[in-house]
Amino acid sequence: MSTDALTNPVDTQSILQGRWRIDPTRSSVEFRTPTLWGLATVTGRFETYEGTLELQQNPAIELTIDAASLNTNLGFRDKHLRSEDFLDVANHPQVRFVSHSVTLEGERLKVRGRLHAAGESISLEFDASVRAVSDELEIEARTYADHRELGMSHGLLGMIPTPSELIVHGRLVR
Repeated sequence: MSTDALTNPVDTQSILQGRWRIDPTRSSVEFRTPTLWGLATVTGRFETYEGTLELQQNPAIELTIDAASLNTNLGFRDKHLRSEDFLDVANHPQVRFVSHSVTLEGERLKVRGRLHAAGESISLEFDASVRAVSDELEIEARTYADHRELGMSHGLLGMIPTPSELIVHGRLVR
């Protein structure tokens, strides 16, 4: 059976009327950051997070991430990324995104909000795709952020250029 057979047009009323939560067992919260002056890319993910989408509420979107759950598959790098040079998890155990406005236009969510990390916050504006899959929703959101605006290191001799790409692949359930 093709996955297209399971995909339905987005039922706007269904999305508007309900509270949806991200299913972490079938979702991912990832990042990609250039390093070595842009010659290589560090990829990683967060293993522990929770989030909701409820378009009739304010905020409509909230995503809370356990900053210490960072995983790049390289222990010494993960330890450094958890340090005060980057996420400072000892003092700021969560990374959070909170929306200010969300507009549903067909299969697109237009999102504006703030990303809070390492004791700082920055504004983000991005589009996310949304589609119905059986009685669930599938969301994909990508945006870019300047980690230096969050007080995070640019590395030795500026070897970590900006921006970092932030990616959420979400399966949402009621």
